[in-house]
Amino acid sequence: MRRNLLPVMALLLGTLFLFLGNGLHGLLLPVRGSAEGYSNEILGLLGTSWATGFVAGCLIAPKLVMRVGHVRAFSSFISLIAIIALLSGILVDQYWWVALRAVTGFCIAGTSMIIESWLNERATNESRGTIFSFYISVTLIGVVGGQMLVGIVDPSTTILFMICGILYCLAMLPTTVSTAATPQPLTSVSLNLPRLYRNSPVSFVGILMVGIANGAYGTLGAVFGARAGLSPNMIAIMLSITIFVGALAQFPAGKASDRIDRRYVLAALSAIAALAALLLIILRPQDAMMMIVLVAIYGAAANALYPIAVAHANDFASSDEFVQVSGGLLLLYGIGTIIGPTIGGPVMTELGPHALFAVTAVAHVLLTAYALYRSRLRAAIPAAERENVPNMPVSASPMSTPESLSLDPRAAPLPPHTETPDPDESHATGERKS
Repeated sequence: MRRNLLPVMALLLGTLFLFLGNGLHGLLLPVRGSAEGYSNEILGLLGTSWATGFVAGCLIAPKLVMRVGHVRAFSSFISLIAIIALLSGILVDQYWWVALRAVTGFCIAGTSMIIESWLNERATNESRGTIFSFYISVTLIGVVGGQMLVGIVDPSTTILFMICGILYCLAMLPTTVSTAATPQPLTSVSLNLPRLYRNSPVSFVGILMVGIANGAYGTLGAVFGARAGLSPNMIAIMLSITIFVGALAQFPAGKASDRIDRRYVLAALSAIAALAALLLIILRPQDAMMMIVLVAIYGAAANALYPIAVAHANDFASSDEFVQVSGGLLLLYGIGTIIGPTIGGPVMTELGPHALFAVTAVAHVLLTAYALYRSRLRAAIPAAERENVPNMPVSASPMSTPESLSLDPRAAPLPPHTETPDPDESHATGERKS
């Protein structure tokens, strides 16, 4: 394990700082926005704007990287993210925040894709499972750690925005000084909706519903906490616990889905998430611990759905289609995260903060019903005939890009490495030759 990880430790360290900044910035904006009196609609648009920029970045960033090179593109993306984080503390204006959030999402997609392609460059077929697991763990630790910083300093000051800028700048250092070979060109995954639906209707509908629910909660969960009377520290704990228990739940849920029809597991988890959401709506707990327990149950079920839906889709696809199918589903998840906050904000305004969970409950009930319905129309692939690869946990977050899928052991074997010159290096070489 040490031999596999040492060559990529610098990249993983940069990834940790990047996601520490993401976790802090993503929670700081809605918490500060709530304190400033911004409407639920505007706070929901922060998530919609970020997700729109992220999806656009997954589609467009590869072309930009191919034109200017990995190092230049990475430095440019990180610089923009750091500048925007600092500007957000200076320009405390709801409309500026919405516009800047889209640029942040675009740049985060670009930086993540470059880091993931760099990890792919250093991975072999024997080591990529270890590298993939550590990469996912680092992203989760980074997001949780960044969120917890919100409870340390008063969000009404500019200090946390400055810390965001510092973390983003630190993320740039390990990759810019790394001696690792230039990564292979980034891949661009097309979103063929009819083909995705024909491959697995349950995965198609399920990923969209999970994206809507997770997008609504991920963006407006902090707003719910603030409107429900939680302190910034308790809001950070609530959201961090959701991610933590969701990560833990992926292992038993994945094992269960390897033994029985994955659609039954999807239906059961969706029903649990819907039930926890309905209890939050009906009980409206005033005790913070009771609220966090119910939210933790919700997070454990809701965050375990994404990787099972991806695994179900790949049950009906060949191994060489893994990246295409999973990448398309990832972008479809991104579309769901655009829809969720857009719906959630107005619903919370009309019905109160707890109505956020009405949006997630509807999405999970629809997924439960559709998974059970489809289980009667199409036979499941027997467990013995499924691909003999563990159901690796995949980050149920739009912060993963299609590039990360090449690291998953379920993907086709990595091709032999051939160095691809960076445009920066090619330009310099051309000058010397002339």
